[in-house]
Formats: sequence, structure tokens, C-alpha cells
Amino acid sequence: MGRLQKILIPFLGLVLAFCFYSARENFKPEMLKGKRVIVTGASTGIGEQMAYHLARMGAHVLVTARTEAKLQKVVERCRELGAGSAQLVSGTLSHHTLTPAPLLSGGLDMLILNHVGKSYFSYFDGDVRHIQKLLDINFLSYVAMTVSALPMLKQSGGSIVVVSSMAGKVGFPFTVPYSATKFALDGFFSSLRQEFSIQNVNVSITLCILSFIDTESAVRAAADVLQMSPAPKEECALEIIKGGALRQREVYYKYTLTKIPLLLRDWAAELLDYLVRQHYRVERPPAA
Repeated sequence: MGRLQKILIPFLGLVLAFCFYSARENFKPEMLKGKRVIVTGASTGIGEQMAYHLARMGAHVLVTARTEAKLQKVVERCRELGAGSAQLVSGTLSHHTLTPAPLLSGGLDMLILNHVGKSYFSYFDGDVRHIQKLLDINFLSYVAMTVSALPMLKQSGGSIVVVSSMAGKVGFPFTVPYSATKFALDGFFSSLRQEFSIQNVNVSITLCILSFIDTESAVRAAADVLQMSPAPKEECALEIIKGGALRQREVYYKYTLTKIPLLLRDWAAELLDYLVRQHYRVERPPAA
């Protein structure tokens, strides 16, 4: 079986890469021109870069995040880059604070859910309250915003884009609370996609599975522990937008660091767990 895996994994990787790049070639920036798009968590990192890409494509962009001053700079830059329009809403997103319905009287074509609550990158400390708070921001607010936006998305035949992580597909050390919220997103939106199909609802759902990205928060938290180089947030943001515009089921970035390990997970879960641990630079605690 070991020799078969050595042959099949590279072969499957080539096939999947071919399909991936073929899909990318079908994307045209004009697809987003004039589209009405919400991007949450857009004051920094991947969300900020998505706002800039959308602006260059001529979309009408509404950005949200906690910090109004940072958002104002993003909006100004979007206008400079050629956005059809750019506006902001600041505030902490939770399931009971902010929904997009009163903000978009003109309609909505794409909802990009990207915001994330602050967590730690360390061994799980047993704090259940922290998990509850993180679930409220990372999961329940995604559900609430989707429910609120759905009438507009049904009317436009629009798209929901959910920014997730490999930590929502595979168990990674030091991310227990964060990983729990990302697994929840997969379960909710994958099930919702099934129901949309049964009900003939013309709204696509794209789940984005991301590897280690060079956002300021991710690098600050994990760069000293993870033995791998982070991928560029600008390219990551563009791939997310392409996937949403093409109404893809899932986006994998970077592809070989996300899709291929998931194939291995289904064949040899313990081997994948071992390989994951090898990417961490940690001191082993003494035996009890």
C-alpha cells in the first residue's frame, strides 16, 4: 500500500491541479463589475486585500470590521482603485449585533464572510467561556448574517463565500477553540448547500480552505512555531474572489498544502496526524 500511495498521490495531485488551473482560466474580472458585495473583517489581512481586488474590478463594496479608522482608509483606497462605490460599517460582529439587511437597500450579489474573533495559539487551557465567545463571532454571526442576507441573495441569484481554514478540516495542535468554530462552519454551510440543491435555491456556497497565510495576526501568533512559510495574502484574496465568482463548491489555497493532505486524511489519518505534528517546532513536555 505504501508504494501505491507514492504513485497515486503525485498522480492525483497533477489531475487536481489541472482541474484547478482550468477553472482559474475561466475567471474574468468583468464578472464582478457592478456587483454588490459585502466583505466582513476587511480592515486588515485577507479581507482588506479582497476589498482592493473587488474595487479594481469595479464592484460596489461594503466593508465591515471592528475599527472604523482602519476601515475608512480601506474605503478611500477602494475609491481610488475604481470601485463602483465603497462604504463601511464598523462594529463587533456577533449573532445579535449586526446584520446586513438594513445596510443594503439596493440588493446584494455576494456575501463574503471573513471576520474572526481573537484567540490564542497554544495548548487548550480549558476555558469554555472563550470557546462560547469565539463560536458567537466565528460561527453564529456567520449564520445570522446569512439568514439576514438570504432574501436579497435569492433575488439576485447570488453567492455566499465562507472563509475557513485547514483547521476546519483537520485537527491541528494549538488551535482547539478556533478549529472548533471552523469545523462548525463546514457542517452548517455544507448542509445548507444540500438543502439549497433540494429546494432549487439559486444561491451558491463556496467554502474556502486556507493554509498558513502571511496576515499580521497569523504570522505574529504562529511564525515561531510553524516550520513552513506563509502564503501571500494578496494572492489568497484573489483566489477566494475567483472561487466565489465561479460559484465553486470549495476553494483550496495553497492548493498542494490543502487539497492533497485532505486526500491523505481519507486514506491514512494517523499518517497525516504525524506529518502535521512534524511542522511544529515545540519542546516536548517531560513524561508524567
